[in-house]
Amino acid sequence: MQPDQNEPAGIYLHIPFCLRKCPYCGFYSISDLSLKKAFLKALMREMRILGNIPFVFDTIYIGGGTPSILTAEDIGEIVETARQFFRISADVEITMEVNPGAVDQERFIGYKSVGVNRINIGAQSFQDTNLLFLGRIHSEKDINPAVKWARKAGFDNMGLDLIYGIPGQTRKSWLLDLQKAVDLRPEHLSCYMLTYEPGTPMDKDRQEARFCPLPDNLAGDMFESTIEFLSANNYVQYEISNFALVQSDKKADKRDNRSRHNRKYWLSAPYIGLGPSAHSFVEPVRYWNTRSVTKYIKDVNGSRLSIDGKEVLSRKQQMIEAISLGLRMTDGIKTDAFDKKFDVSFKKTFAETIAYLEEDGLIKLTENRCSLTRNGMLFADSITSMLI
Repeated sequence: MQPDQNEPAGIYLHIPFCLRKCPYCGFYSISDLSLKKAFLKALMREMRILGNIPFVFDTIYIGGGTPSILTAEDIGEIVETARQFFRISADVEITMEVNPGAVDQERFIGYKSVGVNRINIGAQSFQDTNLLFLGRIHSEKDINPAVKWARKAGFDNMGLDLIYGIPGQTRKSWLLDLQKAVDLRPEHLSCYMLTYEPGTPMDKDRQEARFCPLPDNLAGDMFESTIEFLSANNYVQYEISNFALVQSDKKADKRDNRSRHNRKYWLSAPYIGLGPSAHSFVEPVRYWNTRSVTKYIKDVNGSRLSIDGKEVLSRKQQMIEAISLGLRMTDGIKTDAFDKKFDVSFKKTFAETIAYLEEDGLIKLTENRCSLTRNGMLFADSITSMLI
């Protein structure tokens, strides 16, 4: 299958360094900063190797790890190299993740000056007991200054990440976190339920009963409370964990505050990943880089991509992903587009299962869309498995 070169693509850049690894995090990172210079050189070289990719890119996402470990000069070199070797659209969304404990006013000013136009702050919680449990390097008092510095530097497109379902957390304490977040009026909020990723220190502690996970029913209550509270504060849910601020102005051309880059993942749009452990996808092909900074550097310096694995999705696998990813979004699956892509009738193929799920109030089917209800979102994985 030839890629659709007219569809805007995304670039994900994985910065694999952290001052300290969070015990719940399953993403690849290391704390040996002595490799930073060699890594940055390899990252530029990987861009050069991939420079013939036939796409126009309208998003660049700098994630990690902790990208704010890098200086503005480092980020500027990354962005400039991307512009040199890839076709970058004039209205590109360049997002950068920052940790409140690894940033200051000067860095925000620097990041803005080199082209970053969307900032994502990993707040996680406004309560120190939660931050301590999560192993974060920042405290509650670091969050508000970080937001203030970002605004002062000129960032008018900001996201905050929060985590709920933390052991010991209550609905009341979670709503307090949400209140403090909306008081800062970020354009975007991501509210993730704490998960115990296999192989992480936190999952090991859970298995050894060193703490008691929050009961599923309480976590479910927090999920529903999140939607209700944020909706009342003009944040519209567009994906299970993501909410965008609806501006109160009367302008006809209101800005869309949804994450342009993250929507590519849910819509199966093409994207390429650079850096160790980064994934790339150009339907039907997915491949991923090695989870080792040293091997990545060695491979790329040898003028070869550091690819650790690759899969070509079958038609059935593509259908499964279209369903599982489509149901994550509040817009749901566009059934006519699904029918056209896979040459089937979605409604006829899944009629019996959909009827059962509709009767239980878990799914809703309209003329051209199939989406989960709020209650259905609590059982998204189970519902997806029933449909596939």
